Amino acid sequence: MRFAIPNPPRKVALSQVPGAVKRLALTCAGAVVLVAAMGLLGRIATSRVGAERAFFDRAEEVPGVVSGIRLPPRDQRDGATAKLTVLYAYGNKERVVSDLATAAEYAEGLGRGAKVALLVNPDEPDAPREARYARASAEVLDLVWPSLGLGALLAVLLVGLEIRRTVRADLTPLRSGLLVWLTPDAELPDTRAEVVFPASYYRQDVLYKVKARIRPGRAPVRNAGKVLAAVVPSRPTWVRVIDEDLARELEWVG
Repeated sequence: MRFAIPNPPRKVALSQVPGAVKRLALTCAGAVVLVAAMGLLGRIATSRVGAERAFFDRAEEVPGVVSGIRLPPRDQRDGATAKLTVLYAYGNKERVVSDLATAAEYAEGLGRGAKVALLVNPDEPDAPREARYARASAEVLDLVWPSLGLGALLAVLLVGLEIRRTVRADLTPLRSGLLVWLTPDAELPDTRAEVVFPASYYRQDVLYKVKARIRPGRAPVRNAGKVLAAVVPSRPTWVRVIDEDLARELEWVG
């Protein structure tokens, strides 16, 4: 095998690195799916938040009297809900609502005859909500949009980090790195699967111990028992193994 490796800086494009464009495309596709999911959640959230705001705009606060309480088991009440049966009057009519949701911790302090505040929508007077619990739930909904915005920002950040990682991992060593011969600590298996192995190399009479990775489906460029790799001087313990497909694509071997 004849070598024709140019001195750094070398002209290496991302498209010349086998698998790099595919990995980047998969990351971008994942980010697009994530953003699309955020958009769908945004539409659902818009509908939900709009409905909640309409309820609070129209709801009237009326007093009610507790006639029954159903609490979850004592060891399951943290953050759980309880169900109340409440008597109340609205529209010159006595009414009763069962299964009225409220916070279990709040319901623990109530008893039969306790007074609670209800929010009643005039369009649905038989479906009130316990005021404290309803307002606390509305505060959680106010966090929906910041959360969705943060998710979209994270998707963009993910793509940016992957591009940066790909450039640092796949291009920087090839463009400006030094070429060294790694000596594996043990004989490498004859396999097309991914192999991570400890190795060492000398540079300027200094021995560096490293861990190298042979990508799945790739055969490294070998010289007897050694393996060719690129190393960036600023990170001497990080190496990028040169496989035969890459070496041929870059016309480093003939």
